[in-house]
Amino acid sequence: MSLTSALRIAQNSLMNTGIQTTVTSRNISEASNPNYVRRDAVLVSAGGGARVVNINRATSDDLLWDSLQALSDSRAQSVVSNGANRLQRLVNGADNSTSAATLLANFEDALQLYGNDSSNTLLAESAVGYAKELSDGLNSSSLAIQEYRAELDQNINSSVAELNNLLDQFKQVNDEIVKGTGSGLDVNDALDQRDTLLKQISEYVSVSVVKRDNNDFVLYTDQGVTLFETVPREVTFQPLSSYSAGITGNTIRIDGVPVIGGIGADSNATGTLEAMVQLRDTVTVDMQAQLDEIARSMVTIFAETDTSGGGGPDLAGLFTYAGGPIIPLAGTIETGIAQTIGINPAYDPSVGGNPELLRDGGANGAAYVANSTGEAGFADQLIAYLDRMNAPVATDPGAGITGSYSVSEYSESSIGWLESLRSRASAAADGKGALYERLQSSLSSKTGVNMDEEMALLVELEQSYQASARIVQAIDEMMQVLLNAV
Repeated sequence: MSLTSALRIAQNSLMNTGIQTTVTSRNISEASNPNYVRRDAVLVSAGGGARVVNINRATSDDLLWDSLQALSDSRAQSVVSNGANRLQRLVNGADNSTSAATLLANFEDALQLYGNDSSNTLLAESAVGYAKELSDGLNSSSLAIQEYRAELDQNINSSVAELNNLLDQFKQVNDEIVKGTGSGLDVNDALDQRDTLLKQISEYVSVSVVKRDNNDFVLYTDQGVTLFETVPREVTFQPLSSYSAGITGNTIRIDGVPVIGGIGADSNATGTLEAMVQLRDTVTVDMQAQLDEIARSMVTIFAETDTSGGGGPDLAGLFTYAGGPIIPLAGTIETGIAQTIGINPAYDPSVGGNPELLRDGGANGAAYVANSTGEAGFADQLIAYLDRMNAPVATDPGAGITGSYSVSEYSESSIGWLESLRSRASAAADGKGALYERLQSSLSSKTGVNMDEEMALLVELEQSYQASARIVQAIDEMMQVLLNAV
């Protein structure tokens, strides 16, 4: 081998080592960046020795796609789980102290005491007071649910805006990658940025990726809707300013196609948008329907019956509502009744009413008087009310609770329904979160930076650089000897 060839090989080695050192140093400096993918300098043999021909990213497409799907599932399940916990606090309180079941039990106890001493006016006032607490609790819980739905609507609107912004950024980066790849430029930093955007997009909607020529990406949602193809598809949503029971929220649309909310405590929602739609249109609606069923049952149970033989209809007695005085249909949800239920002023002593009408009847006129003789110890109607409260009531299974229950049992079942939802949603959130963490860890081990490996490689490169430098020095000395000899 001539001295010129040896010098050329040594120079190539120095240049390659410099490039490899730069790549390794970059890896080390970005080790704490979760969105950075490790780079490797690719060497190939050539006539004048090895040379660096490319800087590769340590990619693993299969793991990346799986982790994106797991991320969508995990984020959606967290939204459902957190939403169920939020409902618990809004409707039942942290210890169920504000639940309909607790308020109903308090009222039933007060009614029982009054039934045992029906001549006691103070007990009559107490029973009516607890009835008012029950109706107020149903009102406030219903209002809280509707305010939460409005809050979800605003969150959806913000998320849609953020998703559209991410898709716009995705277009810019994707265009840069396609152009750079076609021109043979280094697009590794842009590829890192695009993967980061994919992760952020996947938090809102599940994403399937199709790779085309020049590293071009096409994105589809889990429902098969095109999310991005050369240009981003528009995601649209129009929030409502307020909600009340019976109002249906507007639809999120991607490229004109509706986004369908998830189903179940272990939700099949993918991405936070589907999960928020599930909370707004299913979970909270079911919770509202259960409160409505409790309120409807109370209006029915405490209705006054025509005792004159005239065949008059049953009319709202102690409890009234916006659609009264006619009693709502049995076994059918009266949407929003829990938001309008209240105490008949005729019974309410705080506004001049007579609480003893609870014992005697007659709020709807003489035909509805039960205590026709005016006996102070009359308790038949109070006992009848208690019996009705403990007898099965017809309820609508559309509220999410099936079976035959008394109103007290139904209210307790409503607590159980929400607790079951919370428990299963939380367990599912833990499981899906753990799956995402495992996949992310596997992806990181394939594509992330291992400091020990990079530092060891840096030592090897330093030794290689020193060896190549010594060769150059030796060749220089030889050349000097030859020149001196001449």
